[in-house]
Amino acid sequence: MGNFSIKESYFKFILYTVVIVLINIVGITLFFRADLTKDKIYSLSQASQDVVATLSEPLSVKVFFSKDLPAPHNSTERYLRDLLEEYSARGKKYFNYTFYNVTPEEGTLTQKADENRDMARDYGIQPVQIRIMEDDEVKLKNAYMGLVIIHGDLMEKIEAITSTSGLEYKLTTAIQKMNNKVSAVLRLDKKVNITMYLSSSLNTIAPLIGIDQLPMLGKAVTDTIEKLNKKNLGILKFKQLDISDKEKLDALGKKYDLMALSWPAIPKKNILAGNGAAGLIIEFKGKTTTLPLITAMELPIIGTTYQMADPAALGEELNAIVEKLIGINKDIGFLSDHGTYSLMPDRMAMMQGRPGGGMQVFNKLVSSRYSIKPIALKDGPIPDGLSCLVIARPTQKFSDYELFQIDQALMKGTNIAFISDSFNEIMPKQGGMGMPPQYKPIDTGLEKLLIHYGIKIGKAYVLDKQSYKHQAPKNMGGGEQNIYFAPMLKEKTINNVPQFMDNIKGLVALQISPVELVQKNIDKDKIVATRLLSSSDESWLTEGMINLNPMFITPPKEKKDMKSYDLAYLLEGTFTSYFKGKSIPQKESGQKDIKKEARQIEGVIAKNKFLETSKPAKLFVLPCSQMLQDNMLDPEGRSTNATFILNVIDHLNAGDKIASLRSKQQTLNPIAQTTPFARNIIKMFNIIALPILVILFGLLVLIKRTSRKKKIASRFNA
Repeated sequence: MGNFSIKESYFKFILYTVVIVLINIVGITLFFRADLTKDKIYSLSQASQDVVATLSEPLSVKVFFSKDLPAPHNSTERYLRDLLEEYSARGKKYFNYTFYNVTPEEGTLTQKADENRDMARDYGIQPVQIRIMEDDEVKLKNAYMGLVIIHGDLMEKIEAITSTSGLEYKLTTAIQKMNNKVSAVLRLDKKVNITMYLSSSLNTIAPLIGIDQLPMLGKAVTDTIEKLNKKNLGILKFKQLDISDKEKLDALGKKYDLMALSWPAIPKKNILAGNGAAGLIIEFKGKTTTLPLITAMELPIIGTTYQMADPAALGEELNAIVEKLIGINKDIGFLSDHGTYSLMPDRMAMMQGRPGGGMQVFNKLVSSRYSIKPIALKDGPIPDGLSCLVIARPTQKFSDYELFQIDQALMKGTNIAFISDSFNEIMPKQGGMGMPPQYKPIDTGLEKLLIHYGIKIGKAYVLDKQSYKHQAPKNMGGGEQNIYFAPMLKEKTINNVPQFMDNIKGLVALQISPVELVQKNIDKDKIVATRLLSSSDESWLTEGMINLNPMFITPPKEKKDMKSYDLAYLLEGTFTSYFKGKSIPQKESGQKDIKKEARQIEGVIAKNKFLETSKPAKLFVLPCSQMLQDNMLDPEGRSTNATFILNVIDHLNAGDKIASLRSKQQTLNPIAQTTPFARNIIKMFNIIALPILVILFGLLVLIKRTSRKKKIASRFNA
């Protein structure tokens, strides 16, 4: 009996050893891992998978990372290796990475490490200083922790990888930036069709309407498109059509919103009645954009005047449209006049010691992914081809014609981000020591457009008991002081349902106004309105004579005097033009690009001069321009405020996947607010119920073991 037990033990040991070895072999050949974290922070996001999967040319990553670094830098290296391995698995033969040893060692490896350090310096990777604990002392050590990405003749580098936070975002956006330049055009399976409709019949009336150069326009546009085609590796397919038939022109006008001209006979000039059109239709995979070659506008006294497109400027505008259609457009517009915030620092304000309304951080963060194009309405219309137009705190009145330009940009499918203020803060003049600033309501004229689209901004500020707190100075009593006009938005006040809002769990607003939907102006079959932000149910408004001195702000005593207010909305769908059924506003004669020799011919009728219904578009409204300021954003773009603003910009540019990737780096996870009763229940459960459950579980195990022993004893006794 004893020998049999010994043999059985040996057999089990050998069997277990074989099983363990086989499991390890299977683990090597059939490796997989499961990421159980809520936000999948250890797995490649969909945006990263898509970027490397579309590589069409080899991309190499050279990593220069010192060995044997202390925590937490050693875990950063392991995370980077795992991350690059996943990129490589998705990118297959087109993605390669190499770790180079840059740590001095004894023997023949020293020369190789020296060569690798020289290579790192050639690429612009310099060592960084880190703190290490050695011999019970804190010391500084130089370490290499950088990488370079090489794609064709292009190179991007990340000089210092000191944390895993945001590392995947940095890598993916760098790869995407290079891939867009090298591969986007090459992977197209269809050409972009450009059709120029230029009626020769227009040549007869061209001198009479002030566009004498029209007969030469066709060749100039053709040359421009040929140059653009060479630049884009032959992805354009161009043709020219000469149509003067009224029925065909009417059909084109309905299908493409192509402006057509018609005119009566003019016997004195030997001109017959006729019809004609001049414009470019750009088509790609079911998406179309119309670029007019002749535009009509109304001028006081002069009447209708006509302008011909400038062939020299046409190439850039056409290129922007093509890039937008094929999905590599990087341009966003930023309104630069009408008193909007400037992207550049206000030097005069800085010299005078005044806050300059800095947006340098915003400019830096957005410019890392997009090319910001300043748009001045006084210099000309909003160019076609923009995916997004940002209007940040305008303070000056818009003319009806300028409002018409913004309206038509939305109608053409340009998404608009309207980030405003309801008041202009006017500081007291010299001699007004101790006087509070005055808050004068801002009326730019854009308000009536927004109301027509279905959203109204209130002339008030939202105050909230759930607000930012700061340490009051000792001479004011010390302690924490609520800044009620800086609401802290969290939990249910942030809508995390939209993909680009995922994982944003806390925001700070400053001097934000309420917004409300104008339900009667919203066609629910065409427009979807999504509330993104709201205040807590302990909020109230300050309006009229506004004083934002925290010492003079007291919350209402009655709960019924407080409620939640909507703070930001996103409207998506098909909008109706504010100018539908109205005449086109006249452009002021003193504005740029109006020719004195422009003339009007009685009887000439321009059809389809503007769009009355929009293409699918988005309108984002946030009445808090302070959220764009340098003091509300961090230069690295890691704070929740920066993530929110950048995610909105990405969403308006069809970049939801990149927005989701950026949100993965968010670590803010505030504790849910509970009532005192709920907190006491949880506390009692932890103090009393948990120990009782542990004791009961132990007794249950003891009873089970005792029962098992009795069964075994009774079996052997039998």
